[in-house]
Formats: sequence, C-alpha cells, structure tokens
Amino acid sequence: MGAKQSRVDVKDKDPKRMLLLGRRQKLSLWDDALLCGRDPRSLLKRGMCHVSFSLVTKGLTDVPDFLWGLSEVQKLNLSHNQLRALPPEVGRLTRIVVLNLCGNRLKSLPGELSLLKSMKVLFVNMNCLTEMPAELSSCKYLEVLSLSHNCLSQLPASFADLSRLRKLNLSNNSFAHIPICVFSLKELDFLHVGSNRLENIAESIQCLASLQIFIAESNNIHSFPRSLCLVTSLELLNLNNNDIQTLPEELYLLCRLAKIAWNPMDKGLHISHNPLSKPLPELVEGGLEMLFSYLKDKKHN
Repeated sequence: MGAKQSRVDVKDKDPKRMLLLGRRQKLSLWDDALLCGRDPRSLLKRGMCHVSFSLVTKGLTDVPDFLWGLSEVQKLNLSHNQLRALPPEVGRLTRIVVLNLCGNRLKSLPGELSLLKSMKVLFVNMNCLTEMPAELSSCKYLEVLSLSHNCLSQLPASFADLSRLRKLNLSNNSFAHIPICVFSLKELDFLHVGSNRLENIAESIQCLASLQIFIAESNNIHSFPRSLCLVTSLELLNLNNNDIQTLPEELYLLCRLAKIAWNPMDKGLHISHNPLSKPLPELVEGGLEMLFSYLKDKKHN
C-alpha cells in the first residue's frame, strides 16, 4: 500500500507535469480551448441581447479561420492585436451588430463589410487606414462609426447613404475639409473632426440640424462661420486651439450652450487658445451671458 502511494506521489511531483500544470493555470480560456481542441463555440458568450466573441490583445497577426464558421456571432471584438488585413470572409458573419477592430495595423478594409447588413457599430480607430470602402454605405443600419487616429483624408461620396448614422468620429486624421458626404447625414448628433488639417468649416454645416456635439479643436480654422449659429441643437461646441479672431454676432442663437466650458468633458462653448480680438477675451472670461449680450447689442446697433 505504501509503495503504491509512493509511486502516485512521485508521479504527481514529476517536474514536467508540474510545469504543464503551472502553465495551464496561466492560460486564457481561449488558449486553453485551442490546446485541448475544444469547439470554439464553447467560448461564445450568450448575453441578454447579443452573442459575443472576443479576441482582445492576443497578439494576432492573422484572424483564425475557425472564426468564420461562428455565424451566430453578433458582437465581435478583435481590438488591440497586430492585424494587417481583415479577410473577405468577414462577410460570412451576417449577424454582426457590433464590430471592434481598433488598435490594429489595418491599411484597408474589405468591400465584403457591405454584407454585414445588421451592423450598427463599427470601431476602426487607431489603425493605418488611408481609405474606406465605398461598399460600407450598404450597411444601412450603421449608427456609430469611429475612424479616429488613422491616415484618412477623404471619405467615399456614397457614405451620404448612411442615413441612420448618429455618431461619427474622424479626429486625428488628415482631413483638409469636412467631407461633403457628412453634410447629408441628417441624423448625426455627434461629429468629432478634431486634430486634422481643417482651415474652415463649410457653410453646409447648417444642414446638420440634429447635431448636439461638434468638436473641431486643434485645427487651423480661421473663422467661426455664421451658418454654425443656425445649428441651434448644439449643446457642446469645441473650437479650442484654432486661429479664430472674431465671433459672429448671431452666436447668441445657440441657446442650448449652457456656459463657457473649460473642462473638455463639459457641455457648453469651448473657445480657449484662440487669438480672439479685444474685447472678446475679457467677455469670454466673464461668461456666456456677458458674451451673448455683447454680441446681441453689437448686432442691433
């Protein structure tokens, strides 16, 4: 009996076995499933609303082929890897609602994204994109599109067809002007074009009648267009760090701006770090009510 117990103890204390156990304890569920040859469907998370699958921060340089067989996936997170290309097979995942590709090395996206007819949210920020596929305009249910921190200088004209788009982030790219197609997005309530190469804001901005948040900080904008004052739904307007010297007399029409804002997260008018001509700097310091009153009097006089 003792000899048998001794053999068991020796087996349990085998260095290779102990090392394997130690490693297995540190493996993620995904790695463990692959080592064991388990069906990847066992890693699907079935929540109240969506079936999700996540491969965040796995150091992937290619998307594993088994993924294209998981047709039930609705939320797919491939963010923060080393992906240089997204295969056209992504078009097989026709139930996708949310697709997160941020933090990779993608230079382009396949036209097969157009097959994701149910997609509402697409994150492709922090990549190396120089263009966007015109076919994406077929995703008629798309509501949120984040393209920040890429190398984009234009968008396809067909993006004007994204009639349900509500939130668009184009910040930290190379846009010299706001793409014309953007002014056709009537449902847009959030537009971020900060940290680009903008020198002006087109008069067509007034077409975005539902816009509540407009951020155009850290550009080279020289003037505050009067047409922007007609977007009376604005609650946050950020024009910090530009080259604006004067403010339009109609600024008081933006009645939903609650205050002069200094914290980037606050709603209101952000107009700091501009070469405003006198007496505007002092009026800004005095608050929005004082600024509005001055501009209103100036208009009527």
